[in-house]
Amino acid sequence: MFPRFITKTIHAYLDYPVALGLMAMPFLFGLGAYNSLAFWLSVATGVAAFALTILTDHHLGVVRVLPYSLHLAVDGIVGIAFVVAPIILGFAGIDFWYYMILGLTVLAVVGLHQPEEEPRAV
Repeated sequence: MFPRFITKTIHAYLDYPVALGLMAMPFLFGLGAYNSLAFWLSVATGVAAFALTILTDHHLGVVRVLPYSLHLAVDGIVGIAFVVAPIILGFAGIDFWYYMILGLTVLAVVGLHQPEEEPRAV
């Protein structure tokens, strides 16, 4: 079994840069030259990830209305979608590898998440 070392705190610190990166990287890497969906999928996901982070109940959330468990579930769905999207949508070259690598990375982060301990009853 792999050590689960990504805590809620570490994850929270990763969320904002990842969301901003998802919005910026399509411009930096020139995604979508042959399929504009490759460009806009990342930008839209970045905007949604930023909103999700703002709304998540963790120490960096601004309006803490969504449970952290929902945040993790959404991250898992995004990871799966990023692995499947380039295959289904026929992405090639940098577009394909951008989504495949990001999707596998997101799934690894979710998979390496350290479960929170339940508060003990006194």
